[in-house]
Amino acid sequence: MSRKDDEKGRRGRRAVRRFTISMQRKLAVLFVLVLLAFVGLGIRLFLINRDNGAAYSMQVLSQQAYDNTLLPYKRGKILDSKGTVLADSQLVYNVIVDSMQILEKDAYLEPTLDALEYLGIDRGQIRSFITSNPGSQYYIALKNIPYSKRRDYLDWVEEGKKAEEDARVKSEDRKFSKIMGIWFEPGYLRSYPHGALASDVLGFSSSSGTGYAGLEKYYDETLRGVEGRQYGYLDESLSMERTTIDATDGNNLILTIDANIQSICEKYLQAFIEEHRDEYHYGNGANNVGCIIMEVDTGNVLAMASAPSFDADNPYDIAALAGMPKLDADDENTDTYLTYGDLITMSEDEKPRYLNALWKNFCISDYFEPGSTVKPFTVAAGLETGTVHEHDTFTCNGSLNIDGFQIKCHNTYGDGVVDVSGAVERSCNVALMEMAMAEGKEIFGKFQRIFNFSLRTGIDLADEARTDQFLHDPKTMTDATLATNAFGQNFNATMIQMITGFCSLINGGNYYEPHVVSRITSPGGVTISTTEPRLLKKTISEDTSELIREFTLQVVEGKEGTGSTARPAGYRIGGKTGTAETLPRGNDEYIVSFMGYAPYEDPKIAIYVVVDRPNVEYQADARYATQLVRQILTEVLPYMDIYMTVPVTDEERRELDALGLVVTYGGEDQGEEESTEDSGEEEETSEEGSEGEE
Repeated sequence: MSRKDDEKGRRGRRAVRRFTISMQRKLAVLFVLVLLAFVGLGIRLFLINRDNGAAYSMQVLSQQAYDNTLLPYKRGKILDSKGTVLADSQLVYNVIVDSMQILEKDAYLEPTLDALEYLGIDRGQIRSFITSNPGSQYYIALKNIPYSKRRDYLDWVEEGKKAEEDARVKSEDRKFSKIMGIWFEPGYLRSYPHGALASDVLGFSSSSGTGYAGLEKYYDETLRGVEGRQYGYLDESLSMERTTIDATDGNNLILTIDANIQSICEKYLQAFIEEHRDEYHYGNGANNVGCIIMEVDTGNVLAMASAPSFDADNPYDIAALAGMPKLDADDENTDTYLTYGDLITMSEDEKPRYLNALWKNFCISDYFEPGSTVKPFTVAAGLETGTVHEHDTFTCNGSLNIDGFQIKCHNTYGDGVVDVSGAVERSCNVALMEMAMAEGKEIFGKFQRIFNFSLRTGIDLADEARTDQFLHDPKTMTDATLATNAFGQNFNATMIQMITGFCSLINGGNYYEPHVVSRITSPGGVTISTTEPRLLKKTISEDTSELIREFTLQVVEGKEGTGSTARPAGYRIGGKTGTAETLPRGNDEYIVSFMGYAPYEDPKIAIYVVVDRPNVEYQADARYATQLVRQILTEVLPYMDIYMTVPVTDEERRELDALGLVVTYGGEDQGEEESTEDSGEEEETSEEGSEGEE
């Protein structure tokens, strides 16, 4: 190797040594700088977590809430037999305010307050909440606004943004783009388009969507739907992906109730309440007035009404309580009545007690001594077993001594000698007691259970009362109890029990289960299930049923009949009056009633009207019930296309004209020349034939 090459090698080695030392120093400096940067970043993260960790955590949780949303279902509709909507659910929104988002920048607050004020929210109150609760991200500022109001708000905001853009307003001066922290939570609000119509039957639904009372409670699971859910998540490219499981709406109920027939019944019951309001004492025209109309051959309930009632759209309105009886510690009625002053001072603990009393369906949940409407049942048991015969006679001297008790007839002077038909027509207690004695306790008790006085009927409504505890065991029944049971005292029944059993008396002995729902349909209208007439048992024979129809016809048409004032113009009907003295005996308080069917020639419907302690001086008068029956049937029968078979008087024609009703026979209008005065005799006997019976 030459000296020249050796020199070059030495210089290269020195350069490598110099490069290596220089780089090492630089790398050391870089390492220190990077280390210091990481230390500084760590300190910064610690400070952020210490000072703002909670806020950032809430922001993340908030994002999760927005992206994991429940989708509400729509509760099923309830419709009458003709398709009239009685209960529906309307799409509504809650206005939600996110204080944290609004306060992210000072510039957001005032524009957002403008927007909230546009929605009808008090500006001062919402400002106070937002500034006092800066960490709140979910506050319901306004509940249940309709879809139209939300739409108007969104249009207002969109138009405002567009106007600012068209006017080239500087971004920092734009108001509508700075509206923050307002969103709308969808939901459904139960609504009852006809207010109080059939409210006792429908019940109502709470704000949480739970059915309370009536159909809403009984069919709660059917009407309920299933909530949906919307999930949101970020994919690998940080794009938002959404998965939606749609909500399933509830099924619909199609009723046997006819809204027109229901409204007719309610109109006259409410008119009675108003007519006799404050008449004998302060309070409603009666403690309760109830009416059921049922198809005799199917168990279909066409109407079920009671008064006083409540508005299903506003069930917590305590103003409806005024005039109702005050309650004792056991929630039993007293003989004093709620005034408006009582409502003002009523405690929060008392309100539920009285509201429950108001919401209770009198037709199925209240029980009472039915009185003489039981007499056709007693007669039917005797005829069916051969212990009583059609032409048997009985002598009534005004009372009968049984077990040392002098039990009176309603006619304390006595009805004289009466046969079975006359006993029913004149409502003779003595004759009915003798029939029950002939039947004996075993037969009488057996038929009480055959007619279902011991069990619930099974109607598809919530809170049907039990009455089995009020029925006497034939083995321990005394003769006096048997005698008083024969004319409807010393045992209790409900209205639905009475009319369901009565239908079997006049339809050939077929006992059908009563019901108010005919079909259940899907949200799309497809029929899921149908309720067919359900024959539960045979109570009596056709021959016995035919005799009962004849006997009860005489109650209305006979010269001594107690129910002549129940007959609507142009029709023949049968039925039975009832007057039962309430406990304690001797208090001069009565429940009066009439149970009948129409038309006599071919019974289609049964009707039962009960007036519980009318607000009058003399309560023991069945006319308070029979006149309601006449008013109701006068409108219901023509509506049902049941034609007249009896000529009307001039006075009756004027009554029908005032109601806007046309006199029709077999589908043809009756001419003026066909009017007769044949029914005048019935009008003359109606006053004396409608006295109350005990």
